Amino acid sequence: MTASLSGKVAIVTGASSGIGRAIAERFAEDGAIVVVNYAKSAEKAQQVVTGIQGKGGKAVAVQADMSQIADARRLVIDTVKQFGRLDILVNNAGKFMPKLMVDTTEAEFDQVIALHAKGPYFAMQEAVKVLKDGGRIVNISTDGTHQNFPGATAHLGSKAALEQYTKGLAHELAARGITVNTVSPGITDTGVLTEQHRQIGIQMSPFKRLGLPKDIADVVAFVVSDEARWLTGQNIHAGGGIVM
Repeated sequence: MTASLSGKVAIVTGASSGIGRAIAERFAEDGAIVVVNYAKSAEKAQQVVTGIQGKGGKAVAVQADMSQIADARRLVIDTVKQFGRLDILVNNAGKFMPKLMVDTTEAEFDQVIALHAKGPYFAMQEAVKVLKDGGRIVNISTDGTHQNFPGATAHLGSKAALEQYTKGLAHELAARGITVNTVSPGITDTGVLTEQHRQIGIQMSPFKRLGLPKDIADVVAFVVSDEARWLTGQNIHAGGGIVM
């Protein structure tokens, strides 16, 4: 365990599995106290916490549905009440919705916008009130917003909104030394890909393999480090060299 994040408190939303879990585990390795957020998977979130604690790290599981504004605000408020500070917020919670525009219902559209765009917006709004100077905000998007990726228009649109928040908020918080960046993973093996998508990702990558959650977590770990203090308002594409 390193000490690069020692004494810092980090929230990682959607951290019970996949990329969020890998980010939470990496932050804990670097010495942070990690709030492992989950919406429904309490058992999985507790497993993440137990694993972190078993390695000498510090973490707690906190339920909050990031598609609900009240929950998004509560997550930030309760973190500060419990630990007295907030240094890092990672908006990772998400759900892939592969659907053609013509088939997307209003309810499905509202759901994906709420989870990827509305909830994170108000989580950040609450966070800027309490983030320590020199803090970090990282929004997890997708390389799909910059590729010719068909059949997920609402999903990609909601993530694109998150990317725009990054650019605007970076300017608003620069005077406090707080950086705001987006990390956009490519096709990543989180255990939910179909075999077809796995093979597409492998063939598209110059490395001829899928990205792993740890690959993304290592990028995010750099973005929140002091070494990345001159990096803000950026979209870091962590797609293993995939270009479309």
